[in-house]
Amino acid sequence: MTETPTPKAAAAPFLPDVLPIFPLIGTVLLPRGRLPLNVFEQRYLTMINDALGRGRMIGVIQPSDPDTQNPAPTLYQVGCAGRITSFAETDDGRYLITLSGLCRFSVAAELPQERIYRCVKPDWSAYQADVGPEEDAPFDRVRLTEVLRYYFKTQGIAADWSAVQNASGETLITSLTMMCPLEPNEKQALVEAPGLLERAELLTALLEMACVAPPDADIARH
Repeated sequence: MTETPTPKAAAAPFLPDVLPIFPLIGTVLLPRGRLPLNVFEQRYLTMINDALGRGRMIGVIQPSDPDTQNPAPTLYQVGCAGRITSFAETDDGRYLITLSGLCRFSVAAELPQERIYRCVKPDWSAYQADVGPEEDAPFDRVRLTEVLRYYFKTQGIAADWSAVQNASGETLITSLTMMCPLEPNEKQALVEAPGLLERAELLTALLEMACVAPPDADIARH
């Protein structure tokens, strides 16, 4: 598992009134998660340059239609803001960054486009708990681990099972939500889950369904 949650923040982060956004299909960020990104498109290179001088915060949000070819696709209403916590530039001009998840947001409005990338007015009010301490919840970890072993086997995913066993509950659920190859709408439902317990229960159910689904079931799951 490559995306692992960050250490607990010592203080609540500054949450801006304007947030540049990175629309990504099938890729999500959660509070205290770490998301490595390979940035090469010019508008997002510009966005990174601007963000580095303005608090280093970017919102990750999915387009609501995963099959869209629209360069400015309609978005889901909930995403997650992250801070750029590592940055490197390659010889061919790409940026390799890591976003550390801070807080989810709802899109209150999309702002007129002044740069070549999109910005929104974020509403943080429903997700203030995201900036608190690491969550804990009594989800059924044994059930999750059992289905996870079968799911990883069917997907050909190698895992460090000692790390799985030793991870905190939030670390485990956040990492699995971000790295498992689930459908975009399923990942969105996990992002929008109210808390860790609901996310853990939904994730377990989705993995169980993926393990028993017939080969052509991906059509029905869209």
